[in-house]
Amino acid sequence: MIFDGIKTIFEKDPAAANIFEVLLYQGLWAMSFHRLAHFLYQLRLPVIPRLISQISRLLTLIEIHPGARIGKRFFIDHGNGVVIGETVIIGDDVMIYQGVTLGGTGKTRGKRHPTIGNNVVIGAGAIVLGDIIVGDNSRIGAGAVVTKSVPPDTTVVGNPAWTTKRDGRKLGPLEHGALPDPIHAVLDEMNERLKKLEGRRP
Repeated sequence: MIFDGIKTIFEKDPAAANIFEVLLYQGLWAMSFHRLAHFLYQLRLPVIPRLISQISRLLTLIEIHPGARIGKRFFIDHGNGVVIGETVIIGDDVMIYQGVTLGGTGKTRGKRHPTIGNNVVIGAGAIVLGDIIVGDNSRIGAGAVVTKSVPPDTTVVGNPAWTTKRDGRKLGPLEHGALPDPIHAVLDEMNERLKKLEGRRP
């Protein structure tokens, strides 16, 4: 698994210069700790999986509950402040940035955290809450707050999150600066209407 993690970093991070630097990536260490903790969690060992998780948190500043199910080639870039809850399910080829929270709502037992599909990118500081589904190939913009399910191949931005598209063009996983701004679009539309109304004055 660690070799998959190293390969994924080289593929997804343009700053990855050599193997020695990659071995220092906190996301790589966090996932290595998590794979062990999750294995022991599935064996229903008490305390030890959570202890490993807490040691990982102290060393990497990334908190992943041992119960979280995480797919292949998962990449955490600049991972400080990432929180992943107990019943989170993450698909393959998912990439998240610093400050992302995949959290629960309420105190109900059972599935209470998000399910993230394959090939999803979640921008810095985004918060995804509750037992919702983020569909395959979706993009969640930095700082978005998502509390409702997101269809596949969709981009959401803002707080609360707005579903939006970018001229029908599929964005690359790192094109955060190209995400549309729905609030700006509404303001532009209102501005145009105002100009038309002012032009009708006698």
